Amino acid sequence: MKKIAIILVLIMALFAVSCANNDDPIVDDDIKDNDVIELNFWSYPVGEWNGNVNVAAMLTSFNNEHPNIHVNATPIDYTTGDAMVREALANGTAPDIIFEGPERLVADWAANGHMADISDLWQDEKSKNIRDNVANACKIGDVYYEYPLCMTTHCMAINRDLFEAADAFKYIDEQTHTWTTENFIKAVNAINDYFEKTDDSGEKRVAAVYCSGQGGDQGTRALVNNLYGGRFTDPDHTEYTVDSTENIKALELLRELDGIEFDPTLDGGKEKSLFGDGMLAMSFCWNVSMEIDQIKNNVNLDFDIFPMAFPTNDISDLRLQGGIWGFGIFDNGDEKKIEAAKTFVEYLTKNDKRCKDAVLATGFWSVRDDITDLYVNDDLMNEYGMFGRYLGDYYQITHSWANARTAWWKMLQSVGAGADIKSAVEKFTDDIKGSAQEQ
Repeated sequence: MKKIAIILVLIMALFAVSCANNDDPIVDDDIKDNDVIELNFWSYPVGEWNGNVNVAAMLTSFNNEHPNIHVNATPIDYTTGDAMVREALANGTAPDIIFEGPERLVADWAANGHMADISDLWQDEKSKNIRDNVANACKIGDVYYEYPLCMTTHCMAINRDLFEAADAFKYIDEQTHTWTTENFIKAVNAINDYFEKTDDSGEKRVAAVYCSGQGGDQGTRALVNNLYGGRFTDPDHTEYTVDSTENIKALELLRELDGIEFDPTLDGGKEKSLFGDGMLAMSFCWNVSMEIDQIKNNVNLDFDIFPMAFPTNDISDLRLQGGIWGFGIFDNGDEKKIEAAKTFVEYLTKNDKRCKDAVLATGFWSVRDDITDLYVNDDLMNEYGMFGRYLGDYYQITHSWANARTAWWKMLQSVGAGADIKSAVEKFTDDIKGSAQEQ
């Protein structure tokens, strides 16, 4: 099996932490007194960040170089973290700094007046190298509330061995890891025919549109939106456009294709496991972390995983879903703490060496176009890194996002159960409008 050794390369890369680095020294112009400013830093488990020893090393380095600022780090998780933040905001005990994505940091906390304006951090030359679609997700209007560090791009994956056995791999552009909607249909038909001839149990499926809940829903959204050029929201993120003609056409195709089933018993995690066990020919819920997990932990994995972009009718308009993570500063009414927190964010993001180390600690990729040499000689990370060029609009900052995620999987369940598709997507839109009015 290929790629086993790559994990060791990744692990070795994560230990390349810069400690004291005197390039581009940061002067705390606004922090003059001798009192130590204590900052509380909460971070969600972004990739490998929370469990990585290098994070502690970076914090120690910062505290040593800035003895008048001391950062206390607290890891939080996605199970209890949101409730912890809500409680802290209600009690006036919010952390000074938080590490998370724009859907929480910008669309929730900043939109509700809890975050400090950090637009001044965006005024340097390095910030001009941050991708436009990333930068746009970090602000409301012209005011920035997040400074991004890293990103990843979600994709799908296929069982290459099976595709080759079914003579379906010819429908894929092996160099770009892309395929057209037309070739996707041909591949699904070829594999379904192959299963009918070879699978005596009849248990194997080409693919599953999983919809038991929101877990992994970035995959089903990207699948539906890309097939015929649909969108999930309008470009300005003011309304949801799931009920478009293009999305209806995509849902009709998926329901009609033999070998693809809408499965209300699966979420993204279960779908991934079935794929890893060879029961599905492809997975719509995928990224590099999942391949690493399969290689390390799945004893049943006996085929070559080939990551893919989602099929589209226009390769030039391919739009993958991604994750963006960065730093935000809560406005707790203490200007000295806000300025000290900015110093910490600058320390990790403005110096190239430290920025690379911070990104490596997550196991993801930089949001800056000028940082491209993170994973030298690492075939696996370079293979997945190519998907960054296809990152689409970060529409997760649209209003009523939490309600939209719930309405999405319920809509997929309805379509899978045979409901009229036009009526199902119109109900999605009505449900979102209703939830917005209630808020």
